[in-house]
Amino acid sequence: MRAKILGVSANVVILGIVSFIADLSSEMMMPLLPLFITAIGGGGLAIGLIGGVGDGFSSLLQVLSGYWSDRFSRRKPFVFAGYAISSVFKVVLALSNVWQQVLAARVFERMGKGLRSAPRDAIIADSTDQGMRGRAFGLHRALDTGGAVMGSLAALILFWFLGLDIRAILVVAAVVAFAALLPFLWVREKQREPRKASLTIAVRGLPSRFRLFLLASTVFGLSNFTYMFFILRARDFFLKETGEREAMAAAIGLYVLYNVLYALLAMPMGSLSDRFGRGKVLVAGYFLFAVTTFGFALVNSLAWFFILFGLYGLVQAMVDATQRAFASDLAPGESRGTALGTFYTCTGVAAIVASLVAGQLWGMGPAATFAYGSAVALVASALLLVIVRSGGQSVLV
Repeated sequence: MRAKILGVSANVVILGIVSFIADLSSEMMMPLLPLFITAIGGGGLAIGLIGGVGDGFSSLLQVLSGYWSDRFSRRKPFVFAGYAISSVFKVVLALSNVWQQVLAARVFERMGKGLRSAPRDAIIADSTDQGMRGRAFGLHRALDTGGAVMGSLAALILFWFLGLDIRAILVVAAVVAFAALLPFLWVREKQREPRKASLTIAVRGLPSRFRLFLLASTVFGLSNFTYMFFILRARDFFLKETGEREAMAAAIGLYVLYNVLYALLAMPMGSLSDRFGRGKVLVAGYFLFAVTTFGFALVNSLAWFFILFGLYGLVQAMVDATQRAFASDLAPGESRGTALGTFYTCTGVAAIVASLVAGQLWGMGPAATFAYGSAVALVASALLLVIVRSGGQSVLV
């Protein structure tokens, strides 16, 4: 717990390595998944279901896993089990033949994420002083997204340069996932007494400042639909200019660009929130997401696709780690797992709604989907700005 690497706890670095390997596996799958779904008969609604419901079900589990980790004073077993479950169902996903099977496998694979995320973030917060949490979560996100960069780049190399088909790459990715389980041997968690409070009491006991933040982040979640629509938007544009294989490779390449910028900027954005305040960074991130999605509604050139995928990476770097650090700051230490689980559950349910709405609007054209995301993100940024200016300023700014 006391060992330091790069100025933060060794636990943070080890968990970052775990996430690096897990995301290396996941991101070999991610840019190919919407293409795989459409290849086996799925449309916009199927993509919305798989992208939204999969992540949403994982979020429903997170409040329980966070509470259980508080209740039993053990976090590491939940994190390990979550990564193990995800690894198994990645194999099932890779062997699916219809989009309904992908949906089922994706739900269970994401439930593994739901089991691990809140306890893992609680270990990170427990291992880090408050003034360094932006840096710690930023470092974890940077390692996580570094794996994403390597994974999406590996997918591009295997697809374009080595000529593997999509299913073969998915199988390779599933095998890689199991290597993420090994570093857990070196994770050490803080010892604490078990708690006897019920889940209802634990949730009701969360501070009002946390609830205000939860409201704004949930509204933003309603705009933050699955990344799959961004990839399909690029693929469909390039199909007008090139063949199918070239269009798929171009879409994967843009996804690599997104992940590169996300990885490079995650830790600086976390440190920026330590210095200038979480609320300011998040308001800017929410607003920039509104601008970016509006751009995707209008984009009609290769140069603008490069710019917009780069902005999408910047937005995720600004929002993801900062939200997690912010939620950790506002949560009392004895119920931090419950608070983080509640945060993930609320934003995850919002993501289900966002992706289902996006899938329905996709039938009207991509512009409708992205205009919806832009409008809701603008509302979220305005709401958070009002909260920052009107209450809890010592924490929210």
